Amino acid sequence: MNDTTNQSAATRADAPDVETAGETARAVIDNVQEVIVGNDDAIEHLVTALLGGGHVLLEDVPGVGKTMLARSVAESFDCSFNRVQFTPDLLPADITGANVYNQRESEFEFRPGPVFANVVLGDEINRAPPKTQAALLEAMEEEQVTVDGETRSVPDPFVVIATQNSVERERTYELPAAELDRFMLKLELGYPSEADEATVIDRAVGGHAIEKIAPVAGVSDLLAARLTAADIEVSEPVRAYVTRLATYTREHAQLGASPRGSIDLVRAAQGRALLEARSYVVPDDVQAPSKPSPSRSERDALATRVAADPAGGGRRRRRRSRLRRRRADKRPVAERRRRAGGGRAGRRRRPARLGGPVERRADRAGAGLSRGAPDGRRDRRVGGSLHGDRRRRRRAVARW
Repeated sequence: MNDTTNQSAATRADAPDVETAGETARAVIDNVQEVIVGNDDAIEHLVTALLGGGHVLLEDVPGVGKTMLARSVAESFDCSFNRVQFTPDLLPADITGANVYNQRESEFEFRPGPVFANVVLGDEINRAPPKTQAALLEAMEEEQVTVDGETRSVPDPFVVIATQNSVERERTYELPAAELDRFMLKLELGYPSEADEATVIDRAVGGHAIEKIAPVAGVSDLLAARLTAADIEVSEPVRAYVTRLATYTREHAQLGASPRGSIDLVRAAQGRALLEARSYVVPDDVQAPSKPSPSRSERDALATRVAADPAGGGRRRRRRSRLRRRRADKRPVAERRRRAGGGRAGRRRRPARLGGPVERRADRAGAGLSRGAPDGRRDRRVGGSLHGDRRRRRRAVARW
């Protein structure tokens, strides 16, 4: 691994042309595909986020390769890699570092935390309390960390790849809206197909696949590719298209994209254009992060998110499903109620209750109290219970 603490920043003069930078990015994608099988779209989107200088949130069930995907990308770019296992007892100092007293030197010295790396993997990030999660906010937005009033810069480039389990919700903490909004993309890997899973098993028999991966680019190549992606032209119609998309999402208060989300969408589109070796952005580059994979069903399709959703993933999906069903159903309200058996039209079609007036009164009373009797007095004709009412109703049904 390269020591990134003393590396020099790349300049505009060091930026390669679009074709060269695109070939480097494609080489990284091909290298990661030697380890990750069946998630080509997720790999491309993750590399796109790195080219755009964004952070990525991976949310899916356990065992689908979220951690291995992050490690493979870091190894391919020869970046320094640190992993933080988020737990309920994790402290902010365990992430950012702390000043520790050195008895030999009789002074405090700073011991950096795992946040000082090019690629930081936050595994199971939603298992840490909000106070600990907030330790990443400054680093993700400003690429610096403040400890005891002293500010220190994190290595450049700096990328946070966080994972969370979409199945277990017990003993977890919902990610704050401010933290969610700092992620450029949210990716869901999904289960592999039978053929892809067979390939995964064959590769795992000969040893761990991550041990065989080798770097195909360097940190300086990633920095130079970022400069090239930032220079890709975004025309005025494409910018207006992004603005309209962001404005449309704000019609729903809990689905709206922030201005930071609009900026991230443009940067992701520039990274996508770089992968295609184009010096300009087209509308397809803007739509690419939200398109489902053609090899998967809609349920398992790759899902991305540009802006935060404070309501939570499950409620967001249910709300979107209800909105889709409501928009798809163009029938009048009365017809929908009549077919569903509810509403005023449905009540007119319901058959009358069987039995006499005493049974109906007992059924309404619930516990043998007649509706017409004084309060607290039981109806003698039903014996203070509903057993006689049920027997008479069965006999009436049998006669009918």
